[in-house]
Amino acid sequence: MTQTAHIMDTASSQYITASSPYGVNQCSKCPGDTAYHCVSCPCDLCPQCKENHVKDLQTIDHDVVSHRDKINYIPTQEICVRHPSHVYTKYCEPCQVPVCFHCRKHKTHRQLDVGTSYKTKRQQHRGTIHTIRSEALFYRPVLLTGIKADVKTCHTEFSPLQSEMLTKAQRLKDLINYVVYDLLNNVLCYFDFKHRCKKQKIKMIRHIGRLRRYEHRYVQPAFTFSALQFLSFTKTALPQIHLTLHTSQLSMTESLNKEDVMESLSAIQITERGNRRVGNQCLLKLTSGAELHQSLTLTGVDRCFHISCVTSDRVWVSYFDNLMLTDTTGVPLHRVEYSCHGVGLHTVNSESELIYIDRNYNINKLSKDMKTTTTFIERTDSTWRPLSVYWSPSTGDLLVGMRNDDTETGKVTGKVTRYNQSGQLTQTIQYHNTGRGLYSKPRYITENNNGDVVVSDYDIESHAVVVTERGGRHRFSYTGPPSGSGLFPWGICTDALSHILVCDSTTKTVQMINKDGRFLSHLLTESQEMGRPYSLSYDVNTHRLWVGSLWDNKVRVYRYITRQDALTDEHRPRPDGDTRYTTHRHNNSSTKRR
Repeated sequence: MTQTAHIMDTASSQYITASSPYGVNQCSKCPGDTAYHCVSCPCDLCPQCKENHVKDLQTIDHDVVSHRDKINYIPTQEICVRHPSHVYTKYCEPCQVPVCFHCRKHKTHRQLDVGTSYKTKRQQHRGTIHTIRSEALFYRPVLLTGIKADVKTCHTEFSPLQSEMLTKAQRLKDLINYVVYDLLNNVLCYFDFKHRCKKQKIKMIRHIGRLRRYEHRYVQPAFTFSALQFLSFTKTALPQIHLTLHTSQLSMTESLNKEDVMESLSAIQITERGNRRVGNQCLLKLTSGAELHQSLTLTGVDRCFHISCVTSDRVWVSYFDNLMLTDTTGVPLHRVEYSCHGVGLHTVNSESELIYIDRNYNINKLSKDMKTTTTFIERTDSTWRPLSVYWSPSTGDLLVGMRNDDTETGKVTGKVTRYNQSGQLTQTIQYHNTGRGLYSKPRYITENNNGDVVVSDYDIESHAVVVTERGGRHRFSYTGPPSGSGLFPWGICTDALSHILVCDSTTKTVQMINKDGRFLSHLLTESQEMGRPYSLSYDVNTHRLWVGSLWDNKVRVYRYITRQDALTDEHRPRPDGDTRYTTHRHNNSSTKRR
């Protein structure tokens, strides 16, 4: 066997390590051996640097592949299990199985080239991979740290409860000795609490391992299985990957039952206290200023009045009734005809479906494959027409900003309506606590992390950012910074830190205010680089801000949020899911190649 053949045979089952007798490429970022390649940079990466690369917010959406894919390695065609004398050449889309020329059962079905199906499936799974990289692999280990801390501190948590019960027992002097004796013997509660914490720790570790193994297969299919096996894997394995695993945070409570004092004072109950959560303030932080990450020129539109992010590299943009899907090249991928002539007229739900207002003021839903359009909410009241829509990630509800034109008085009034996932009206927000109207023309609408409904409301006479609670009670109206420059609001969005960002026509800036309406800064100002900001969209996976301009057909993408150093390498599980060992940072100055 030649040396080249031996290397190719070895690489087909596993990447070549430093212990290999053959020469290997060196990682572009450290002295480690190359196992992956970033097509976007481009650069070569070792396994540890690949882990850091896909977690870094600056490179989280990069296309990372196995190093073998870089050299365009084409695996041997696989033999058809039904017709051993032939190889698979097509992929049956309805049945989701590979077929050869003699698989006549699938002749009438839609068949695609195996390579085409492979690329299509990988593109469809990009959103899932981005979610795993941006949320699960970073966020879950932080929760795991909390579970580990609970295991260590559960005994300490019991002490105050024991003291409180003993204090109450002092009022019952004739029963105190019995109560203390019973309490001290009820040690099983402590062990049960510790046992539940340990079970949560194990559950979380295994869950992180499953996510890592899934992402590991995605980036290097050529090492472990062929394109056909990848298609089969995504067909069967994806439903088993639950991105959101909740483990309960536990607390202990005791209740005083006057009817049976002895039983109540000696009983400690372990109760669910809701799902464990770590605030974004612990995971993310603001940078020193907004940094331009990318600029793209849109083809087919003159300006950008509204943006809805689908993935980190695909967005819907609109200019009046010109609504199109584009990627980071600015080239149209799909256009929607007969959309409404407006501004904040579209949004995207968790299934990557487009929800938009059409020319008849019905609210339609376009399927993910962009082949089916259905009417989600039909306009039944001719006196009200929708202006803006926003899909709520937290509830799955659809928020709709509406306006009413009184033909007799000429007065314009507005309201916000909420619809559930079935399209049923569940809430109307229209009036201030004092009884006066809240809105005139709610042209843009969004929702904050705390459930607040945030509206960019502007008309000739009134213009403000109007914020109400989830239940509809008015919280505040922001009318501009303390400088007194006023506010004429356009596009609006919120970010992961609960900031409210709004484009202001008066100052030609993007202003940042906190969730309580306090002005923080001018995040962006008009410049030759940006033009006048008009529309905004925040990508929750990459934490980037997409900004559309009033004066040109360019969209700029900015970075102004980065990650806290919440995770240490000592707590970072290995890519193969083995948690018995820890990984450490590379030290370029001291690490030597083997």
